[in-house]
Parts: sequence; C-alpha cells; structure tokens
Amino acid sequence: MEREKNEWMNYALLLPVFLLVLVGFVAQYGAFEADPAIIDSGPLLWKQILWTVLGVVSMLVMLCIPLRFLWKATPFIYGGSLVLMMLLLRFYDPVMASVTNTRRWLRLGPLTFQPSEFMKIGYILMLALIITTDRRKIDDTETVMKADLKLLSKMLAVSLPVWLLMFYQKDFGTSLVFLSIFAGMLVVSGCSWKILGTGFGVLSVLGASAILMILTEQGQKLLKLLHFQPYQFQRVEVWLHPFEYADGIGYQQARGLTAIGSGGLFGKGLTELEVYVPVRESDMIFTVIGEAFGFFGATLLLLLFFYLIYQMLICTMQANKEFYAYVTTGVVMYFLFHIIENIGAAVGLLPLTGIPLPFLSQGGTAYLANFIAVGLVLSMYDQRKWLSRFSVFEKSTEPERQRK
Repeated sequence: MEREKNEWMNYALLLPVFLLVLVGFVAQYGAFEADPAIIDSGPLLWKQILWTVLGVVSMLVMLCIPLRFLWKATPFIYGGSLVLMMLLLRFYDPVMASVTNTRRWLRLGPLTFQPSEFMKIGYILMLALIITTDRRKIDDTETVMKADLKLLSKMLAVSLPVWLLMFYQKDFGTSLVFLSIFAGMLVVSGCSWKILGTGFGVLSVLGASAILMILTEQGQKLLKLLHFQPYQFQRVEVWLHPFEYADGIGYQQARGLTAIGSGGLFGKGLTELEVYVPVRESDMIFTVIGEAFGFFGATLLLLLFFYLIYQMLICTMQANKEFYAYVTTGVVMYFLFHIIENIGAAVGLLPLTGIPLPFLSQGGTAYLANFIAVGLVLSMYDQRKWLSRFSVFEKSTEPERQRK
C-alpha cells in the first residue's frame, strides 16, 4: 500500500481510532442512562471528554518525539514505570483493593491510577530496544542458537521484575497482557523455532497442569500459595455454567449474556436498555453495544477493531526502522489481547478478568495508555514530514547500525 507523497499523517489509522472514540461516547451514554444509581450522566460524560482531550494531547506528544530521543529515553521510561509499580508495595489503594481483590491501584495523595497501564508502554519500548540492539550486534562467530538464547535471556531479564510485581498485585488478567506482548515480540524477533517450540510446549504443559490443579483439592491448595483466591477458582465454574451461579458470583456474567442476547439482530436502541449489568460502562461495555445495536452493531464494532489492527500491521510492514517495527508489534499484541479477552469474556467464550475494551471502556489510565500506544505507531509515519512543521524539534534518524 503506497502512501501519497503529500500526506504527513496516517489518516487510515486515525480513522478507526476516531470512530471507536465516538462509539465509546455513545456506549458510555447508554450505560450511564440505564444505570438506576446514576441520576445525572452529564458529569461522567464530561469526565470522559477530559480523558479524551488528555489522550489526544498525549498522542500528539508521542507523535512529535524524535526517534533518537525516544531511543535514548526508553531505559528511563521503563525504569520510571517500574518504580511506579514498586510504589504499590507501600501505597496501593486499600479501598480499590477491597473492591477488586487486586493491588493495582496506586494512591499518591488525591491521585489514583494504575501504574501497570503505563508499564505496558515502557515494557514494549524496552523489549523493542533490546531486540533491535541485539539483532545488530550478532557476532559472526556465534551460532544462531547461542545468539537467540542470549536475546531471550535479555528479554527475560527485563520481564521478570514486571512479572514479579504483577504477581504481587494479584492482577492475573493484566499479567496475561504482558505475556502476550512478550510472546509476540519474541516471535517477530526471528528467534529460532526450536526455542519457540520448546517454550510453547512448556506453556502448554503448565496450562494443562493449572487446569488439573483447579479441578483437584490438592491442586487448589497449591494455587492458593501462588495468590490464587477462591473466587478465581469459582470463575472457571461460572464461565462454564454462568446461569447456575446467576444469583451469586456469576451475576455479572449471566446478566451480560442476557443483555447481549436480548438485543437480537438489530438491537433495542440506545435509550431502551432494560437488562441491568453491573459496571457495564467499564469491563462490560460490549454488552451495551450488543443490547442497543444487536448482532449487526456488534459485528460492525468487531470489523472496526479488525480494521484498526489491520492498519497497525500495515504500519509494521512499512516501518523503515527496525525499532519502530518491533514497537508496533508490541502495540498490536497489546490491543489484540485486550479486544479478544474483553469481548470473549462478555459473550461467555473466556472467563472475566477485568480487562477494559480499548477506547470504549470508561476513561482512566488504561484509556490514556491507548492513545499513547497509537501515538507511538503514528510516530513512525515518515516523522520527518511531521517534524518539519515544528522547527523546535530536531530531525533525527535511527542510530547507525553497529556490528562487532
């Protein structure tokens, strides 16, 4: 796909983002209006507008950052994000911890946010930096296997602190996001299929073992030592038989399925939502689309997400810098996991894990991170054309290739 010479912005990628933000506002309005506990949805919508403005500004800032600066700043971005996550060891929000059973919310005075959302960006950048640097410094005397194992060890070195902190937060859903980013970027790095096959085999064995442990009493005792809670075991049962637990822990899942099913082919309309779903403006926002616009509207939303991912993949293939190609791969895995897990959980294909739907779920740290991630992808679109309009920014190119 050739780009027009006079274009200085990737409008094909901006289009689905713009449409998803609009759909998000529509869905938020429907969710607020249908919630009997919300008397006036105006302040909540204005709050969403504020988050959108902050998100757009953040996206433009990322668009303007020269590559050389981003390259040098990546270790500091990763380190700063890691420090924010470490603060959760002492300053996690006890109120949110009691509500969500996780320690992912950081409270610093009046400010409350999720450091893991910013960590996703820093993690993607750091892995991209490691892969790009490592692939350029391969010694001709090294075997392919030795070089790939060295790369894997470096990637694991920056991943283990993140995974350990996620273990402390007890946020299983977000942990899977980091794992998907790691796996996607490792595959694209060109790592040996022997290593990839071995890793896939190990993960398959671990996954099968986890399922067996969940189904046995002794296994559940072992999982409890790994911070698994009774409600997490029950989620598997709820996922398999949601309506049998509709009066208890499966209430949200059952109500979500009922809402989507009641939408039929074309939906009831945005102002005719009848099925109450707890916290539907956040993790269950897809139920608003299903009930209000039916199967037809839900399908259009899926196609819109597909188009967003498609445009990101186009950016990956057209990237003229290795670093940007790896960054975009990480962003694609980040969005892809969020989309599949959120919608899959809403329709009963996957267990609920509290993963928000990009650009649709109620605004906050995750919403802001979505815009930052898109800004990273947009920044690779012939940045010289964009920066030439702002003399304050220096034109830069990727650091020269260095080989031993």
